[in-house]
Amino acid sequence: IEKAAELNGFRQNVFLCERVCGICSFMHALTYCQAIEKVMGVEVPPRARFLRTAWAEMSRIHSHLLWLGLLADAFGFESLFMQIWRAREIVLDLLELTTGHRVIQSTCIIGGVRRDINNDMVKRIEAGLHQLKEMMNATILPVILNDPTIKRRTVGKGVLSKEQANSLGTVGPTLRGSGVALDIRMTGYAAFKEIGFEPVVETAGDSYARTLVRVRETYQSMELVLKALSMMPEGEIEVRVDGWPQGEAISRTEQPRGELIYYAKGNGTNNLERLKIRTPTFANLPALLAMLPGCELADVPVITLSIDPCISCTER
Repeated sequence: IEKAAELNGFRQNVFLCERVCGICSFMHALTYCQAIEKVMGVEVPPRARFLRTAWAEMSRIHSHLLWLGLLADAFGFESLFMQIWRAREIVLDLLELTTGHRVIQSTCIIGGVRRDINNDMVKRIEAGLHQLKEMMNATILPVILNDPTIKRRTVGKGVLSKEQANSLGTVGPTLRGSGVALDIRMTGYAAFKEIGFEPVVETAGDSYARTLVRVRETYQSMELVLKALSMMPEGEIEVRVDGWPQGEAISRTEQPRGELIYYAKGNGTNNLERLKIRTPTFANLPALLAMLPGCELADVPVITLSIDPCISCTER
């Protein structure tokens, strides 16, 4: 993929980067676009920044619910797995409503976004997220928080201390589940500076703590989506971008699994000289060397799943 990015025109690379990962494709497009915009000195319109934030957080909800369903499946809770993925359909429908696609949205472009969200869509998003919250409160959250089997399989399993999490370079919920309040959204990219943001942190450092971080972030993301849409100003959704990228830049975002880093270097032509991608799972994999030794064999799938590994991102 990185080699293909040197052969494609820099605008075409948006579509390439979206396909690094299907689950968090919007975040890859956003991170790439921010890197190119930084190189070219492009100022994205305020409305586009709020739209990017709303879609990014909807993608986070979809990713966390997908993971939560897989966790239930790992325990053998097939009914809970289906309930969670049924709830996930609500946010996928909202993504399809606003972007035209369920998984790969293709709305982020260099200089802004290519689609807008009107008032009717905002009302439908509000209704959809309210329905999702009710479903989670009624059928999903009580089981995740209180079921003795889930607690037996996660509490005290795969413990990663705060010091280990820091020294092994973990990111995202894996890091925050060990008590480190670090989230790239705190830097204020997109519209997070205007919206305001506080990271979700748990201190136990076990599989249950990492589960709680993602569950709480799902609720937090719903509020961030509604806040972004309510505070979104009127105006243009993209600016014209002329010329070629000349120079280099690093872009960082908080993907559902943690910090995503893009490095882009342009040489004044239509093709990039270099594109480098560092996905969060690549940073989180070494932590398994601290989590897995000494555990029971049956705990291995659950502990491995607790870092929310995306192998397609990492292998590419």
